[in-house]
Amino acid sequence: MSRIGNNPITVPEGVSIDISDNAITVKGKLGELTQEYSGVSFKIEDQSLTVERNSESKDHKAKHGLYRALVNNMIFGVTNGWSKELELVGVGYRASNQGNKLDMALGFSHNIVLDIAPEVKVETISEKGKNPIIKLTSFDKQLVGQVAAKIRGFRKPEPYKGKGIKFVGEEIRRKAGKSA
Repeated sequence: MSRIGNNPITVPEGVSIDISDNAITVKGKLGELTQEYSGVSFKIEDQSLTVERNSESKDHKAKHGLYRALVNNMIFGVTNGWSKELELVGVGYRASNQGNKLDMALGFSHNIVLDIAPEVKVETISEKGKNPIIKLTSFDKQLVGQVAAKIRGFRKPEPYKGKGIKFVGEEIRRKAGKSA
């Protein structure tokens, strides 16, 4: 029994869902997403979408909740969108953007210039006295997370001073330094 997979998904107004043999397409005001699937079937009834597994095999039981969660994230993404915020902690750490090119100064001998996918909108916020913030928004949750992880991977937060790129609200486990 999958508790997540059995929950119906409410389809909001303005969202159209197209189900083919092995792919589901969700279209909304922000964009269009497609997900391939296997081992489950989808049914639309009265503005609600239900996911049913084809058999009781272990593989199909595992995919039941997975595809329900993926389709729910797709529906939320094309209606509201997803966003992640990254904070640059460190002296001299800066970020700026021109369109979808992100330019970061992270304490290396050169700046890091990153071309970001056109589906993701990037915005940099720099206020005096506060750490710079990079804000990523898109209708695709997986893509936003992947881009955020790539940016964070350039300079992960270290445990002694907390310098690096971290998610806004992320708690970093701090270690004590050398005891004299």
